[in-house]
Amino acid sequence: MKVRECMSLDICCCKPDETVTDVAKKMNEYHVGSMPVCDTNKNVVGIITDRDITLRCVACSKDVNSTPISEVMTTSVCCCGCDTDVQEATKLMSDMQVRRIPVLENDKIVGMLTLGDLANSKNVSAKEVSDTVEHICKCGCHSKNNA
Repeated sequence: MKVRECMSLDICCCKPDETVTDVAKKMNEYHVGSMPVCDTNKNVVGIITDRDITLRCVACSKDVNSTPISEVMTTSVCCCGCDTDVQEATKLMSDMQVRRIPVLENDKIVGMLTLGDLANSKNVSAKEVSDTVEHICKCGCHSKNNA
């Protein structure tokens, strides 16, 4: 099965120059804990999580109303293609210890693949989802900011 068959299509992105406050409001509005950061051509340039905002902005006493999201986002983003095999994508998620990855087509964002998408798919076994979660949660040599 390909990622395109189970990924979320209804995604919201933000731009690097948006303020932390504006992005946090979008995350609240869409009920998400992370958001891809894209340039005007829909190229993924980063990802921002609620944890990034807390640790890299609030805990550092940065002004949430003037700090651009580009200053606190994770720039090393793990992505996959929409024609990537789901097993390959879950391995990537496990190896990188991330719960969601942007999905690209022709280098442009077209969706997100999340643990919830995998769990809701009739074509992904509960064991595969469980194994992926287990590997993501294990302490390892990777230090990930977009958990």
